[in-house]
Amino acid sequence: MLAIFKKEIRSFFTTPTGYLVVGLFLLLNGLFLWVFDGPYNLLEYGFADLSNFFAIAPWIFLFLIPAICMRSFSEERKLGTLELLYIKPTTLWQIVLGKFLGASALVLIALLPTLLYVYAISELGTTTGNLDLGLIWGSYFGMVFLIFAYVAISLFVSSQSENQIVAFLISILICFCLFYGFEAIASLIDNGTLALGVKALGMKSHYEDMANGVLDSRDMVYFLSLGYLFLFFTQAYLKNRER
Repeated sequence: MLAIFKKEIRSFFTTPTGYLVVGLFLLLNGLFLWVFDGPYNLLEYGFADLSNFFAIAPWIFLFLIPAICMRSFSEERKLGTLELLYIKPTTLWQIVLGKFLGASALVLIALLPTLLYVYAISELGTTTGNLDLGLIWGSYFGMVFLIFAYVAISLFVSSQSENQIVAFLISILICFCLFYGFEAIASLIDNGTLALGVKALGMKSHYEDMANGVLDSRDMVYFLSLGYLFLFFTQAYLKNRER
């Protein structure tokens, strides 16, 4: 598994992919949060917090993570190198987890520089350092769980197709449906209790709870279960394909 992980990280940073993803994520966040006029601009927001960042980042990752993962298995299948992985002394779970950890590590590297936003907002406040750090760390914690879910979904889709563009588009669609789709459906339901139940099926509801500083074990179990489910689907598909 470690060898697969190192191979994934090396492939990201020996090509422009890794640098492009990190740079694009930081550029888009920087433009929306500090340059463009609008509801996400921190300078116009009037409050010294990072809620706008945590509101917009999941939508940016919705496109960037499928772009990172679309080649993980699709390229292996297209080049015929996936069969070579089968004959190596690694299990299918190790292959899947190695690719999962490699893609997740790249996204987390892209997330790290945003910690500068915490310092910047702290300095811009009327009272320097007057930040709810518990809320901010809880939001980052929720972001990490969301990233893991996006990566697991995108890897599963990548294993299904040799066409990277198809994998990219389908990954975006599934991530969007699981993130926002249930909330959209819930908004059409008149029964409040049923609407809340439907909304709770989506990632957005659980992510927002964690972003509000509520670290409930149910939210963590939800993301861990969702991530494991798609990694299991990936492993099961590769196992059937090996036969």
